[in-house]
Amino acid sequence: MRTLKNGLLAGLQTSWKLGKIIFPITIIVTILSQTVIMDMLVASLEPLMRFIGLPGEAALVLVLGNVLNLYAAIGAMLTMDLAVKEVFILAIMLSFSHNLFVESAVAKQVGLRISVVLAVRLGLAFFSAWVIHLVWQGGSEPASYGFISMGAPQEIEGFSPLILHAVQTAFLGVLQLAAIVIPIMLFIQVMKDMNWLPIFSRWMTPLTKLLGIKPNTSTTLASGLLFGLAYGAGVMIQAVKEDGVSKKDLYLVFIFLVACHAVIEDTLIFAPLGIPLWPLLLVRVVTAILLTIAVAFFWNRLEKKQESEEIHRKPAASDR
Repeated sequence: MRTLKNGLLAGLQTSWKLGKIIFPITIIVTILSQTVIMDMLVASLEPLMRFIGLPGEAALVLVLGNVLNLYAAIGAMLTMDLAVKEVFILAIMLSFSHNLFVESAVAKQVGLRISVVLAVRLGLAFFSAWVIHLVWQGGSEPASYGFISMGAPQEIEGFSPLILHAVQTAFLGVLQLAAIVIPIMLFIQVMKDMNWLPIFSRWMTPLTKLLGIKPNTSTTLASGLLFGLAYGAGVMIQAVKEDGVSKKDLYLVFIFLVACHAVIEDTLIFAPLGIPLWPLLLVRVVTAILLTIAVAFFWNRLEKKQESEEIHRKPAASDR
């Protein structure tokens, strides 16, 4: 009983902490999406779209995906006449970069720099799109969407209906967050009280070693992989407090997760687009592993260099 009480309390506290971020941001972004600002963003991105092999209208998909969520982006995409290659490029980009306002704010709450998170996510999105555009010569046939179209986001007329829609969207977003965070926290509390965490850490040891991070990040890594950045952040906040996760390991875990998170939901959500899902998942996983290993390698070399310089400075100081 005590385990469930502690887990529920931790879940409610984390949901409240993240909800205070998500609720106002969702309201602001939902309102902005119905203004001329959205049209200006789309128009400014059209030249960039052509550079990565996408039509100008695809800018709307990326803007909706990055300022709102994947569902809004896919809803818009299903109304467009796109080629298979164009759909796959958009799916890859949205896998790396979506819901930037909320997930970046969550990253800041964990203690990470928003600039780093944005640079990694947007960099991966546009670089991967450019590579696919250059390498893949096929995929020119029209895309045939597999499921029923979800429809484009509807325009809302009137200020009061817009405010009501924004508040409802934000409230549902927080409820969805709590519905996932609370069970996660309950499960983690059970793992702690039953001493399952050491066993779980041993299972994750090969992956954490491969990525160059410590085993105490295993729970954070698994939760982000399964449930996403916003939901995994709840575990990260707890891990920083209780498990002594270092700043370096926190950055490395988050770098991995910005490339590959919510692997079940964020992969299956693209099923209506009629594209092969395994290549989409494989690109995310491989990119996340290689990027994290590379960052860890150069970070370790930098630390060794700094340690070496400090050792050389000490004798010089003692000679004086």
